[in-house]
Amino acid sequence: MTTIRTFASGSSGNAALLSCGGTHLLIDMGISCRRICQSLAALRLTPEDLAGVLITHEHTDHIGGLATYIKKYRTPIFCTPAVSRQLAYRLAGVEPLLRAMELGETVSFGPVEAEILPTSHDCRESAAWHFAVPEGRVGYLTDTGYIVEETGKRLLGADILVLESNHDVEMLRSGPYPYPLKKRILGEQGHLSNDAAAEFAVESVRAGTRAILLAHLSDENNTPQCALETVGSALREAGLAVSLAAAPKAVMSEAYCLEGVRCSG
Repeated sequence: MTTIRTFASGSSGNAALLSCGGTHLLIDMGISCRRICQSLAALRLTPEDLAGVLITHEHTDHIGGLATYIKKYRTPIFCTPAVSRQLAYRLAGVEPLLRAMELGETVSFGPVEAEILPTSHDCRESAAWHFAVPEGRVGYLTDTGYIVEETGKRLLGADILVLESNHDVEMLRSGPYPYPLKKRILGEQGHLSNDAAAEFAVESVRAGTRAILLAHLSDENNTPQCALETVGSALREAGLAVSLAAAPKAVMSEAYCLEGVRCSG
């Protein structure tokens, strides 16, 4: 059975776990090593059970726990070459653990085929992930100003899609952020809005997606209710039904299973 769940999702930190039988992959480590270990322990797992840590990019809310983690554990870390260089520069002792992957490359972890795909964010070679497993496909896409064509095509119709729905445009424009930060978030190297997430959600559900978990919601410029209403309304107007939820900010989400979409926590 294949499941995916988030450990944390938002500007304060991001981490998720994909499990397929006995193969476990951590996606990002933007929360503390202690919280990672606690989350794993709640699932009766330890860091030694992880086959790999898959990093989307080097911003602190995606790698914040790595510095402590690599002092204790020797899990291989997979990321793009540019992110690998950033990690090597920032984190003493990380280089032996780094496994650089070119965009579009695939790596196998037992029954899981993990493919790294391009996103458009304000750092070099940021990435999304696509997972092919015996039961189907899972997509993980956050931190992108727009959906890069090849990434959108690859993730389209994934059975389960973790999709950024970062901000409501009007909340952001009228909110307290300084203008340069608003411009960054709204730009092509920023974050997906609720409206952009809704547009891709409709396309992906038409192509076969059965569950969408909205992720990386802004604390200041969004609410779970706003994101769910925007995306949900677009799906209803298109006559589409799907399991739709927003990932919680600081606690573990439900497990989403390829076989039946939702499992017990």
